[in-house]
Amino acid sequence: MGNLSTGQFLFAFLAAAGVGTGVFFHAERNKIQHPSAWASFVFLLLIIGLPAYALHVRRVRIRRR
Repeated sequence: MGNLSTGQFLFAFLAAAGVGTGVFFHAERNKIQHPSAWASFVFLLLIIGLPAYALHVRRVRIRRR
């Protein structure tokens, strides 16, 4: 983990917050259940949450056909 500068932390925090916000609005627009839970999951665990959300959306879209 080493030394993390303030700038690096701020960049990572803002990037995760931006992606989480994007997931929230995408989930609301596409009527995915629990948009705030998905946004929180993506914000906290970006490397796991974003692919999990993408797979979930894919499954929901297939079921809706």
